[in-house]
Amino acid sequence: IDATVAIRMGLQPNTRITMRNVLKNRDLAVVLLLDLSESTNELVEGTDKTIIQLTKEACSLVATAIHGIGDPFAIHGFSSDGRHDVRYFRFKDFKQKFDVEVKSRLAGMQGGLSTRMGAAMRHAGQHLLRQAQRRKLLLLVTDGEPADIDERDPQHLRFDTKKAVEELYSQGILSYCLTLDPNADNYVKRIFGLNHYTIIDHVQKLPEQLPQLFAGLTV
Repeated sequence: IDATVAIRMGLQPNTRITMRNVLKNRDLAVVLLLDLSESTNELVEGTDKTIIQLTKEACSLVATAIHGIGDPFAIHGFSSDGRHDVRYFRFKDFKQKFDVEVKSRLAGMQGGLSTRMGAAMRHAGQHLLRQAQRRKLLLLVTDGEPADIDERDPQHLRFDTKKAVEELYSQGILSYCLTLDPNADNYVKRIFGLNHYTIIDHVQKLPEQLPQLFAGLTV
């Protein structure tokens, strides 16, 4: 400041002053991936809302925030009915505007079937890999662990999801899990790794915490 004042007064400023221009470019693409399994239809204890209703509210808030920032993003969801029937829903793709049509699709989200997480994450990763941005984030919102009707051993799908996380990371995609399962301590760290997950004990706080989480992940 002193140097600028001196220059404007026609004086010689202190020569020990240096200046630089810094270009801040977020260079980030995001897929918000939503677990739409049957359990999301359950009522949240102490409220008159279901998990999927709170997910819709949270998704709308974080999408509005991302849209305001200008980061390219997509909103997708998934459920499954065995390994041969993994259902993948695209509510908003990267090139689509976050408009009334997209918001209507989000409002119509429904929960059903199971949670074959690894397969859905790999598919989401393919959408991210098509983006030119250097940083790529897959933000998963789920209310439980990987599970499906054709797998009796829960460890199988946990290991499959862990493998998907590792595969995506090797391709430059960071996976982060926001889980609403109060018992997730038993498995989520082993799947996603240290500091790559958040457990929300009070589901009704999801609409508040999802935008805050995104802001913290993308500074």
